[in-house]
Amino acid sequence: MERHDIQEDWLRSIQCLDATLSKRSIELDPEGYFLIRIEPINKELILEHYINNIDSQGRAVDPQTGKPIACKAINTKKPNKIFRGRSAKEVGIQISEGKGPLYLSRLDHALYIGRELQRAEQCLKTDEEYIQD
Repeated sequence: MERHDIQEDWLRSIQCLDATLSKRSIELDPEGYFLIRIEPINKELILEHYINNIDSQGRAVDPQTGKPIACKAINTKKPNKIFRGRSAKEVGIQISEGKGPLYLSRLDHALYIGRELQRAEQCLKTDEEYIQD
């Protein structure tokens, strides 16, 4: 088998593994959720934090209405806090270090945000569209 074929097989196996892992059940972070976007003109990563409650079924619900927050719905809420930076590291430090409120309470959520910030930074560097997973 050639090196190129081995690399392609490895990439396919990673994609399959990631797809399987993405289907697992997760608990939501009671501290809220983040929406990540990039600003290509200013070359910035933007991380918006939103507050939610978790209902008895484990769903994120709007604290004001008590209605579930749909993943694919257009967000009309104002963020609780906005973080901006030029790199994943810069924004990650803003949300995880120092005094003041912490916006993450779950390690799995922190790891997810870190992965997504890295992806967003790569898209910013390569002028690709970023879509949060």
